[in-house]
Amino acid sequence: MSSLLAQSHYGETCVICEQLKPVGIHLYTSFICTECEKDLIHAKTSDPRYKFFLKQLRKITTPEILS
Repeated sequence: MSSLLAQSHYGETCVICEQLKPVGIHLYTSFICTECEKDLIHAKTSDPRYKFFLKQLRKITTPEILS
């Protein structure tokens, strides 16, 4: 229960930078902080960070639909 309180008080762990951040977006079951979202949107495919972003984004999995 205390980890749930800490998560709501301090933020969530970004799937890209792997740091605890207070604001961002949710993509399926993962969290992307605002800073990484901006960097990702503006990254060119020739930018060395682009490959890093792709590697980190591969961690995001589509949730299964259970019926």
